[in-house]
Amino acid sequence: MAKVADAAPPLDQFVAQTWEGILDACTRCGRCVEVCPVVPFAPGLADADPKSVVGGVLDFMSASTPMSPASDTWAKQCNGCGDCIPACPEHINPRQMLMLASSKIASVERGTPDTFRKMSRAIRIMVSMQLIPEDVARLLRPPPVRDVDVVFYTGCNPIRTPHVLFNVMTMLDVLDINYEVLGGPSSCCGIIQSKWEGDVKKGGRVSEQTLNRFGGYKPDKVLSWCPSCQLHLGETIKGYREVSFDFHHITKFLIEHEEQLAARFKTPVNKRVLVHTHRGMSDIGDNVVRLLRRIPGLEIIDVIEEPGYMCGASGSNKSPELKAYVRTQTIAASKSENVDALVSLFHACHLQLAADGHKHDFSVVNFTELLVLALGEEPCKDTVEQFRLIEDWREMVRHAGPLLKANGINMDPDELAAVLPEIFTSAEFRGGLCSFAPNT
Repeated sequence: MAKVADAAPPLDQFVAQTWEGILDACTRCGRCVEVCPVVPFAPGLADADPKSVVGGVLDFMSASTPMSPASDTWAKQCNGCGDCIPACPEHINPRQMLMLASSKIASVERGTPDTFRKMSRAIRIMVSMQLIPEDVARLLRPPPVRDVDVVFYTGCNPIRTPHVLFNVMTMLDVLDINYEVLGGPSSCCGIIQSKWEGDVKKGGRVSEQTLNRFGGYKPDKVLSWCPSCQLHLGETIKGYREVSFDFHHITKFLIEHEEQLAARFKTPVNKRVLVHTHRGMSDIGDNVVRLLRRIPGLEIIDVIEEPGYMCGASGSNKSPELKAYVRTQTIAASKSENVDALVSLFHACHLQLAADGHKHDFSVVNFTELLVLALGEEPCKDTVEQFRLIEDWREMVRHAGPLLKANGINMDPDELAAVLPEIFTSAEFRGGLCSFAPNT
């Protein structure tokens, strides 16, 4: 992709134009609120007038009119499930509307300042506890530019669970794909700056830089892992910049190569599993289930679909009451005697569900591990799991000491032990990890 011309409009102008279209088209019928699964679980929403709820968000965006408590709750608890999209009679994308509204809310309230700075340092520490320097560099350092067919785009937060990313690379290697890996904070999609910090102009520059970086490799396809990156670049700000490559989730690419993979599925995986998916990106879950059904010996007992587009701060965590209600059902099903494992979808899903499994005594594996096993390859070890078994944070620091030192992390052990609970729970998205940004 050629470098974007200096005259290209910044993201804030693109967002303003997008909002003009939304405001012109929206009739404030409230249908998006009526179908929202968050409403029955969010304080004050069940009894609110749907028309007034959506109207409050539109007035806030168009005239900075303060939102009512109901409108504010609806906007902040949007988990990205997407139920509102097919329900809109005017063919507006209400999920996009609320994602864009989040940027203005963040700029006004400043509830999660310096999120990118905190996240970047947290990711660096967490991955450095798990991997040797060469593998850390592969995930965090952009490789030399060369022409490739595919760029595998990891995003930032997935690096907290590096084994799933290396499992994807194993599959790309088996398929003999000419690819390079890009990701980490140096290649951020821009959602943190735009949505969480409320700096749309900065977010636009970050997005543009990453899109240009992709283009430097002249790929036919950029394949994402992170659902937030996929949603941000592929929907929320889609069209912000023209690109010369297709941008899709990695599972779509694997489906395109389904027959090649299935022909190599020679190793039975004799397990009975539940598959965890998300409604907000149902095509990704459908792709995973389709691939898993091709694995010899694997029996899918059921598919458990949770609301939101992912687990984590941008997804199901936004609506905690709804999440808790659904998660109770997921845990109960996973503990059934006829289930060997719960299969996780995304990185944040794996972190949360594996923690639940450790607490409630059931097994969790990521879908990438099962695919690699079926290929007769050795899956990458879940390097987070070893830390889940250590319940003393100070002991965890001692255990990780050699790798931390090898990767240049020289924090005081007591200081690191004190902050690890926040690092392992992505507390920066709740306004935490303030020691990583002392001037916040």
